[in-house]
Amino acid sequence: MTTTTPAQLTGERADLLVALAKQRKFLRLTTRDLTDEQAGARTTVSELCLGGLVKHVTNVERLWAEFVVTGPSAMPDFTTWTEEDFARRADEFRLLPGETLAGVLAAYEEVAARTDELVATLPDLDATQPLPKAPWFEADASWSARRVLMHIVAETAQHAGHADIIREAIDGAKSMG
Repeated sequence: MTTTTPAQLTGERADLLVALAKQRKFLRLTTRDLTDEQAGARTTVSELCLGGLVKHVTNVERLWAEFVVTGPSAMPDFTTWTEEDFARRADEFRLLPGETLAGVLAAYEEVAARTDELVATLPDLDATQPLPKAPWFEADASWSARRVLMHIVAETAQHAGHADIIREAIDGAKSMG
């Protein structure tokens, strides 16, 4: 059995991989030449830091890619979450003691490679899964694999923009300007 490599893809799948690669590059670029301390620094009034943004995007991409394969069971049931659950989730946006920028970037690369393989090998981009229950999703809706992948691109792009602002506040470096 021969598997398709991303380099062999054309059309929509190739376009999705190019869009993902571009936004991932912008996000990673914001962390270039930083120390772990800088990657964990809050430079705005928000709780966001560069290391935390990479962690968050990694987790989001991992969850949504798993959702494509297994459906809503891949996601937490946010309707049952407590304040404690949301407090634990807030750690996703921070570089915690013992975590390093190199470590979170390596985890991101692993997740990205798995997602790229999924894009290359998924039998049908029109396959749908029902959305998990959450206050921010429309009730009883389903998303196609294509829509999920576009959501991953959008989420990555949005957070790459946040990261660009945070990086500029650290040392004036820009990744998108």
